[in-house]
Amino acid sequence: MKTLSIDIETYSDTDLGKCGVYKYASSPAFEILLFGYAVDGGAVQVVDLACGEEIPAEIVAALSDESITKWAFNAMFERVCLSNYLGEWLGPEGWHCTMVWSATLGLPLSLESVGAALGLEKQKLTEGKDLIRYFCVPCKPTKTNGGRIRNLPEHDQEKWKRFKAYNLRDVETEMQIQQRLSKFPVPGSIWEEYHLDQEINDRGIGVDMELVRQAIAMDERSKAELSATMQELTSLENPNSVQQMKQWLAENGLETDTLGKKAVAELIKTAPEPLREVLSLRQQLAKSSVKKYTAMENAVCRDSRAHGMFQFYGANRTGRFSGRLIQLQNLPQNHISDLAQARALVRNGNYDALSVLYEDIPDTLSQLIRTAFVPQDGRKFIVADFSAIEARVIAWFAGERWRLKVFEDGGDIYCASASQMFHVPVEKHGINGHLRQKGKIAELALGYGGSVGALKSMGALEMGLAEEELQPLVDAWRNSNPMITQFWWDVDRAVKECIKKRLQTETHGVRFTYQSGMLFITLPSGRRLAYVKPRIGENCFGGESVTYMGVGGTKKWERLESYGPKFVENIVQATARDILCYAMQTLKHCAIVAHVHDEIIIEADRRMSLAAVCEQMGRTPPWAKGLKLRADGYECEFYQKD
Repeated sequence: MKTLSIDIETYSDTDLGKCGVYKYASSPAFEILLFGYAVDGGAVQVVDLACGEEIPAEIVAALSDESITKWAFNAMFERVCLSNYLGEWLGPEGWHCTMVWSATLGLPLSLESVGAALGLEKQKLTEGKDLIRYFCVPCKPTKTNGGRIRNLPEHDQEKWKRFKAYNLRDVETEMQIQQRLSKFPVPGSIWEEYHLDQEINDRGIGVDMELVRQAIAMDERSKAELSATMQELTSLENPNSVQQMKQWLAENGLETDTLGKKAVAELIKTAPEPLREVLSLRQQLAKSSVKKYTAMENAVCRDSRAHGMFQFYGANRTGRFSGRLIQLQNLPQNHISDLAQARALVRNGNYDALSVLYEDIPDTLSQLIRTAFVPQDGRKFIVADFSAIEARVIAWFAGERWRLKVFEDGGDIYCASASQMFHVPVEKHGINGHLRQKGKIAELALGYGGSVGALKSMGALEMGLAEEELQPLVDAWRNSNPMITQFWWDVDRAVKECIKKRLQTETHGVRFTYQSGMLFITLPSGRRLAYVKPRIGENCFGGESVTYMGVGGTKKWERLESYGPKFVENIVQATARDILCYAMQTLKHCAIVAHVHDEIIIEADRRMSLAAVCEQMGRTPPWAKGLKLRADGYECEFYQKD
């Protein structure tokens, strides 16, 4: 036996979507109903565990044998569920994931969508959702079903037969995907990264559940008090209703089309009392980030750790990780100067002191979300991140000399950028310091072909820049960075030539190939980005553009449009991801518990040195000669933004 393809159907009383597979599979009610498998691509067998059949002994032995490759679509689900079922932990070595394989080729992340995108002969059966709803989750007790809370095979034998056929078909579909993708095997280095990702998910990160419980209770109390005050001020039946609130504001002389966060913040600046107070209360009530505490409560397992928070290759255009469950990637920042004190008040449930010291309770709770992540067993957190990683990578690719020199000399890229744009010296908190902000916003918005619109969406107007300043800012940035601007259009040319002539092209150390209806971009790391069915189309301005099939903003499989600067963004972000993965591999024995964009969080022994971690992380990969990296970090007793 060399390979084993697996798909399982399970029952649990825990909500998989909210809680994740680790908590789902550790519920006392959890069980595996069906175990579908095929050995070495042979005929699919279905073991009906719910009706007393048993998994053959040699198959059970193969599950923990690292020399036999286990394949499944979203293999983490099968591996974690089978670990709980067997009562022994199955490490990730020896497990491969068909979903990751699909993602490396720019395909969707669901079995049904991949089957449709590839036009497979044997596709996932569409009735599966109904069967899963019937057998895999608790049911409502009714008179007709005799008050039962669960459907078993004997309650509908015809449906059960169809459920077994559905399980068998899933294994066939997965094997067909493997067959179809066999021309594009996943390199061993990516499987190594996947196994490390699975280890991090298995390890999980500690959560201070006392803080979480108290924060949820305080949020409920705060919301009730804010709503009561709102009702008093407005006499509205439901002050949370957008319709009612708009009408009340209009009746009081304030017309507005929207009550979005930005719009309300603007209105507060000029609104008279009591309208200002009502809008401010609305702003506090609308604070949705505190829902993260509920997400923590849902996801944390019995070991007080949250597991399964990272989706390997979640962003399939670049291969970056994406967040699951608590979504570490979009936590609110913390600006409270006495973070530890605010945290202690919440943890101790001291609502009165908190409301006296911090006037906006939802905002305070929101800023404390990060601090709910804590090291366990007397350890400490070491948080290290790359300094200006994307700015460094794009300068390295483009050969923008003045920028490379700034990084070599340990300078501040925002000051240097402003200095280059406005031809005056700029120092943070020093001479022309006010220009640094313009440098920063230009850096963040304009590196990938962005123009006035990009500056606006980055908040340029809110930061005090005038509308008429924006276009000159774009021009100044592009004139200061001629090599980066050149890089965009060199990539644009190379991509178009590759697609039109089906020839390999190359620029700035990046290779473009057309193979079997796919555009591949080979990065300096050797990893390839994939674009399905690329074509030359026409953009909305009547010019040439590149289109390809991918998962768009609507989460649908559709034709997307791209051009040079957008491809450069993919190339730079994908390379930054490869640098992060290189650092994670060099630090893999240091108990990494989480990572966010360009940051790594380590649950460290007290004796571990922060300087050593930063030094190790800042090492340039062998494939990125001449790229200057720097990692900075800090130690903490709870997670925070330094």
